[in-house]
Amino acid sequence: MVAFILVMVGALNWGLIGIGAFAGGDWNVVHMILGSWPVVEWLVYVLVGLSAVWLIVKYKGECKY
Repeated sequence: MVAFILVMVGALNWGLIGIGAFAGGDWNVVHMILGSWPVVEWLVYVLVGLSAVWLIVKYKGECKY
C-alpha cells in the first residue's frame, strides 16, 4: 500500500510539473514542500522510483502480454 501511495504521489507530481510547464509555472509539489531540505526531497524521489520498481516486480505475473 505504501508503494502504491508513493507511486501515485510521484505520478501526480509529474502531471503537475507538466501542466505547470504549459502554464508557465513551477508546480513541483515535492520541491515546494521539501525544497529547503534537498536531501529529503531526493530521498522522496528515490523512494517513489523504488516503489515503482516494486510494483512492476510484484504485478509482473498478472500481466497477460
